[in-house]
Order: sequence, then C-alpha cells, then structure tokens
Amino acid sequence: MPVYDPSAGRDYGDDPRPRPVARPASPRPLAYLLLLAFGVGVGVVGFWLGGTVLNRLRNPPAVTNPDAKPKEAVANGPLDADENEANVVFEAVKPSVVNVDTVTVARDRFDERLTEQTGTGSGFVWDADGRIVTNFHVVQDTLRRPNMAIRVVLADRSQYPATLVGTAPDYDLAVIQIAAPADRLKPLAVATSGDLKVGQRAYAIGNPFGLSLTLTAGIIGSLDRSIDAPTGASIPGAVQHSAAINPGNSGGPLLNRAGHLIGVNTSIPETRGGGNVGIGFSIPSDTVNRVVTEIVRTGSTQKPDLGVRLYDQKKLRRAGYEKGVMVAEVVAGGPAEQAKLRGIRRNTETGRAEPGDVIVAINGEEVAGVDDLQRALAKLKPGDAARVKYMRSETEREATITVRGA
Repeated sequence: MPVYDPSAGRDYGDDPRPRPVARPASPRPLAYLLLLAFGVGVGVVGFWLGGTVLNRLRNPPAVTNPDAKPKEAVANGPLDADENEANVVFEAVKPSVVNVDTVTVARDRFDERLTEQTGTGSGFVWDADGRIVTNFHVVQDTLRRPNMAIRVVLADRSQYPATLVGTAPDYDLAVIQIAAPADRLKPLAVATSGDLKVGQRAYAIGNPFGLSLTLTAGIIGSLDRSIDAPTGASIPGAVQHSAAINPGNSGGPLLNRAGHLIGVNTSIPETRGGGNVGIGFSIPSDTVNRVVTEIVRTGSTQKPDLGVRLYDQKKLRRAGYEKGVMVAEVVAGGPAEQAKLRGIRRNTETGRAEPGDVIVAINGEEVAGVDDLQRALAKLKPGDAARVKYMRSETEREATITVRGA
C-alpha cells in the first residue's frame, strides 16, 4: 500500500485521508458595506412610507378648505394669423346668418295660438327687404301640411314669422321673407364660384343640431361635383369641402376668407349616425345667384332645357359610344325639334332602330356625359342661344338652339 509522507508533500499512493478542498475567496469588505447600506436605506424608506401612510389613515387631509382661492389665470395671448382670419370672418358674417325653423301651429281650447318646433335649418340674409335664402328641403314640409309655418331667428335671437317667396326644388333652394327692421338685416356679400381652387380655405356658419352660430373651417376638396336635389334631379358644379357640417347646417353659407358667399351648404354623405364624416357639399354661389334672382323676380325658377330626353348612359357605353349623350327622343314643339335634331327612331324600310343624335359639345364645352351636359346647361338661362355640336351617322354637325325653361 502506498504511504503518504507529509514531510515530502507528495502522494505515494492511495491514502484514506481526504485531501484539502480549495475554498472561494472571501468577499471584499466594500461589497459588504454596499449591501449593508442598501438594506439600511430600504428599511428607512419603508419605515418612512409606512409611517406616512399610517399617519394619513389616522389623520386624513381636510376635504374642504375655507381659505381656498381661485388659481391665477393667464391671458390666452394674441391669435395667430389663421385664428385671427377665422375670428374676423365669424364676427363679420354672424349678423347675416339665421335659424330657419319649421313649426306646427295649433290652437288650444281658449283659442290661443300654439307652436311647436318640428325642424330646423340655417339660412342667410339676401337683401335689405328681409329676403332669406335657405335650402328647399328645410321648408318643404310647409308646402305639404297646412298647419305648418316658418320661423326665422336672427343672430340677436329676435324671432319673426316668414312667408315663402318661391322655391327651386331642382336646385334645393328656397327664398323666404321676414318683416324685420332694416337695421337688423345685414345682407351677405356674394363672390363668384367659377374661379374657386382646390385647397382654398372655406368657412361654414350655421346651426348644427340647433346650436346657433357655429363656425367650422376647412378647405375646398374638389369642384364640379354632381349632387342630388330632393326631386332626384342632379345639381351640377357642387363644391366639396371639409368644413364640418351636420344636420341643421343645411341652408347656411359657405364662405371664403373674405367672408363672401361661395356656396350654400346642402348635404353630407349618408352615414349610419347621420353626422359629419369630413365631407360636405355646397351649391355653388354662381348657381345660387342666378336662381335666387329669378325667384325674387318671378316667384319661381325654370331650369334651362333643350327639349330632349336622353338615352340611358350606361347602355350607351355598352353599345360602344365612348363619350357624348344620345338623344332618345325630341319633345314635340321643343327647341331641339325646331333645330332638326333626331332621337332614336325605327327605319320604315328595314324595321331596325337607328341611333339618335349624339351631343358632344355645347358652346365649345365638351360633353363627355350627362354631368357635362347639365353643367353646360346650368350656365344658361331660358332664352339663351346654345351652339350644340352633335354626331349623326359618324358625321359631325352643329345647330344653334334657343334654350327654353322647364
């Protein structure tokens, strides 16, 4: 058996005694101090927090303070350029904007006249004689029901009964009149809509949800849109904008940065909730100016008409006609018949249907489809002459037609 020799410091073989085991170095004193300091700190903070919480529970702060004073408020400061522009427009135009309410009229057993509001919209002062412009759909119920009336509320909250001067349902416009003192009437200035630009700033003032004199701002998003009138007719040249409008804004003005009328707000896209979705439409001021003037002059208005009925545009495109509108029928005695235009007719010899004339331009403006035709006609009035370019059997022709009213 090998023998362990301690003096030699060597192992001569298997020795039953255990060998010495290496131990890790002991931590440095600094680490002990840091751990100790951390523990003490945590203990102190915990003791302080615990004492504070306990003290709060035992002695809660007072709910009221009789010495409380309002905080010192600071001024908002001057408006920037955009804010100032909006405020100037609002202050200048608000006396011209009105509420247009429809009310039911009844009498109680003591024969007292009672009114109940059934609808509300907006409008604006057109002239010093108290004429107000609004949407047709705002007041149309008063034409159907004999117990309904129109009430106008001015910016100073004075109220007046209104009479109907005339309507233009195909343009969704109406003119009403009130007997208010001249010093309370501020007619709105009108700008042209023919030179509007996409991106131009636009303001709307109206009474959304009956909240009087509300200003919203946006930009013109697009031009020459076609929108539907209450009759189903198309209103060409509409202005699309992003100034928020909601139910109650109908009939209110759309304004440029000078506070001049550039459109009459009429509709928002259909939504489930009926609220604003960032897109609104306005009847262009050029159309408003022409139609309202005609209503004031005669009590009614007529749409320019060529005396034709058109072939369905979708079917026309499927038949291979890429542009233009086809005359399906000319109205007997109308302007188109007098100018010798033809509608679709059947060849007496072959029995086959022959195409009608295809209108491709009016007064030099291309007519690619129905919207273009309506846009071109909207610039005319009854009695005006229109140069109509049309195609017949692949031959281009032109006729001068005197527009009539319809």
